[in-house]
Amino acid sequence: MLAVMLELFYLLAGVQILAGLYLAADGLRWLAYLRQRLRSHAGFYAPRAAVLCPCKGLEAGLEQNLRALCEFDYPNYEVFFILASAADPAHGILQRVIEGAKNRAHMVIAGEPKECGEKVNNLRVALEQLPEEFEVFVFADSDGRPGRHWLQQLVAPLNDPKLGAATTMRWFLPARDNLATALLAAWNAPVVTLLGNHQRNFCWGGGTAIRRDVFLQARIYEEWRTTLSDDYSMTRMLQHAGKPILFVPECLTPSFPATDFGGLLEFTNRQMLITRVYAPKMWWRAVATHLLFCATLVLGAGLVLGNLLTSRPALHLAMLTLFPLLLATIRGVQRTTGVSELLPDRKAQIMDLAWVWTLLALVVPFLYLVNFAASAFTRTLRWRGIRYRLISPNQTRILPG
Repeated sequence: MLAVMLELFYLLAGVQILAGLYLAADGLRWLAYLRQRLRSHAGFYAPRAAVLCPCKGLEAGLEQNLRALCEFDYPNYEVFFILASAADPAHGILQRVIEGAKNRAHMVIAGEPKECGEKVNNLRVALEQLPEEFEVFVFADSDGRPGRHWLQQLVAPLNDPKLGAATTMRWFLPARDNLATALLAAWNAPVVTLLGNHQRNFCWGGGTAIRRDVFLQARIYEEWRTTLSDDYSMTRMLQHAGKPILFVPECLTPSFPATDFGGLLEFTNRQMLITRVYAPKMWWRAVATHLLFCATLVLGAGLVLGNLLTSRPALHLAMLTLFPLLLATIRGVQRTTGVSELLPDRKAQIMDLAWVWTLLALVVPFLYLVNFAASAFTRTLRWRGIRYRLISPNQTRILPG
């Protein structure tokens, strides 16, 4: 039995080391792409743009986040904040932000959703009311706080009519000094390196710009009629239309979460369930990747402990167990380095929290296993107080309570 376990461990460790080396090399390519983008000029394409931001409830730093959307260095844009109900707790903050906005800002009351997610319904209603003079739609989230040049940098690449959309990603900077919030930041970090200079990019709903004509031609509005996920649905329709998605890393959006362990599990489980329904191939690849990584560590640790207790050599086993961890730490260092260059105003804070994306990231695969288990046998989730059942990517049911 011991011989079988050793052979299995050597196989798993070898796979993890090869995968880690590949991912470390890919991290260098990702860094090179970031730096190339930072050296290049955004361009001068600046058509009339509508920034659409669905809102619901109160969250950490909400007013600062919304004010940031009204302060872009962009010549011709308007902001549309969308609520499902005028009774929403965020209504007063929105009014205050709109009254103090330097650029034109509006509030849209969308009403309750029927066959789609509330966020998607908010966006659909707002889009119905937009005048045709808006040539570009830009989608933002209320929990992000983009910089002043964010809008120009995100819209400028759309000068290429062949492009489907320009997108970016969030980066969590913990607003609360607790383990749950730090774990959330570590959990989210690897998503940033899934995007890059390749054809596998996907839209992120908190930072995507798309031309009106492309949006209409790809039939995204129609797709949103019965869907829960705005960004996965947009990605799928652009792929069907043969339109590439450009990752714009210089628009990386800081977000400042504050959560507890209940909120951590609700968020991460929800993200994995949505991924399982809308991108099952990605979900299965993630299951296999994280399961093999965790199995290697657990098996290696067990063998090392067993050899130590029986006075057998254990150094080689310990080295094979630790080497994948070292490679994972290197990937965390690459992400942290890249993000500190993308967000120079936040560099000191990022460096102070570097342990979150390097050391704490080593336990994140085990959190992912919890998420996979939680999302494997259900299609029901709760999002911002509403319960949904995901029948399919094209069918969403709103549940009572």
